[in-house]
Amino acid sequence: MLQSIGIPGLILILILVLIVFGPSKLPEIGRAFGSTLREFKKSTRELVTDDLNEETSNKKEKSVK
Repeated sequence: MLQSIGIPGLILILILVLIVFGPSKLPEIGRAFGSTLREFKKSTRELVTDDLNEETSNKKEKSVK
């Protein structure tokens, strides 16, 4: 989806964001977006790790029986 936007589309989006929020709010919005993305990645990583650990423990239990 984002691959079809292109550079002109990104520039247009940036200009619209500047008009709507103003230059003083942009750093705050960027930090909020960054922390949200960081939390999402952390949660996804933990979910995958938990699933792998559960799958490994299930395989060990089956091999013991």
